[in-house]
Amino acid sequence: MIFTNNALGVILIVAAALILLCLLFVVIFAVGLARMVAYPHIISIPDEIKYEKDKGMWKDFDKLSKEEFKIASYDGYELNAIYVPADKESDKYVIISHGYSGCRLGSVKYLHLFRRLGFNAVMYDDRGHGDNAKTYCTMGYRESKDLISVIDYVYGRFGDDILLGLHGESMGSGLTNTALKYSPKVRFIVSDCGYADLSELLKYLVSHNLHLPGFLEKAAGIASKLIYKYNFKEVKPIEQIKNNEIPICFFHGEDDDFIPCEHAKKMYEANKGYKELYIVPGAGHAMCVITDEEVYFSNVKGFLSRIGVI
Repeated sequence: MIFTNNALGVILIVAAALILLCLLFVVIFAVGLARMVAYPHIISIPDEIKYEKDKGMWKDFDKLSKEEFKIASYDGYELNAIYVPADKESDKYVIISHGYSGCRLGSVKYLHLFRRLGFNAVMYDDRGHGDNAKTYCTMGYRESKDLISVIDYVYGRFGDDILLGLHGESMGSGLTNTALKYSPKVRFIVSDCGYADLSELLKYLVSHNLHLPGFLEKAAGIASKLIYKYNFKEVKPIEQIKNNEIPICFFHGEDDDFIPCEHAKKMYEANKGYKELYIVPGAGHAMCVITDEEVYFSNVKGFLSRIGVI
């Protein structure tokens, strides 16, 4: 009996130690994932330029007339921005939002497309990205409010009677669609390779890329709430899309293994307003326009024509 009790005691101690180790792993992983999302490895301006040039997307950007300036966001945080006017005087404007870890110059590939259609363009650095002051990223929770500040700036500078649209890539798409909850005064949205639900995306990446239990995302969401004041589940663009009436054109690469194209399909189905969806064969993440620039241009042009913008 004494031996049995000792053995039971050892088993209980070992079990308790394993439980504590598991809890410690969960805590460490949760904090680590929350921090990784909050502080991406930012692509430098020179590296972004090199990428655009290597992909043949830079074109004649250096020769274009442009103005660099700062926009004060809703909380005083400053966003670095570039204004590139159309070749001819135009009342059409587009604001282009870049993706996670990128910067405003990553939007050059879309700038050329819209300038061909007679649009003036504003490209800006997302919070914590590019030349902006270092701060944590919230994947659209705060950044969607920043976009509203950019929209207000554009109307304040160029007039309330302009025609304004939005383009967002990846996180830029996520923050753009999240901004729908603020009822932005815009005529259209081009949503490229965005996520429908940040929590679901991170759960997929944890299980698919890291081969760990998906529930760890929930722990990371709690850690994010405690440290960065938002939970991943609070960034759910598809919820804003359900009541949307602004025309949206969705693009997504069929071979996107970072944000699966099911996200675009779900948002397309959820949107009650006018919508178009283009799944691009052979395109990886944020590669739709690079895979076939002319087809991308043609689809955007057709979309804008069908909704009476051009």
